[in-house]
Amino acid sequence: MSVVKINVLTVPQEQRETLEKRFASRAHAVENSDGFEWFELLRPVEGTDNYLVYTRWRDEASFQAWMEGPMKAAHQGGGAGDGGERPKPAASGSTVWSFEVVQQAGPVGS
Repeated sequence: MSVVKINVLTVPQEQRETLEKRFASRAHAVENSDGFEWFELLRPVEGTDNYLVYTRWRDEASFQAWMEGPMKAAHQGGGAGDGGERPKPAASGSTVWSFEVVQQAGPVGS
């Protein structure tokens, strides 16, 4: 059964561009992970400072393997590239919501 993970990132207005650039620079970092099914970065339009990072996985074990491997390495890597100080986080808070997919539908083919 597929699982969905939604990382809710609180991002102040002045950090939005930084967050989006960081995600863009890591584009395609997750697509080859075993069990990965989908990714979306959702920008808030009004009424909130929360970005949503939506990922869908074949199962919980696939997500956990990615968290302990490629994701951990990407976030613990120096980031500065020259042995310098890591850049400050763009988000001021983060919460992960977890869901199981129990029902789904797609558009009807034409």
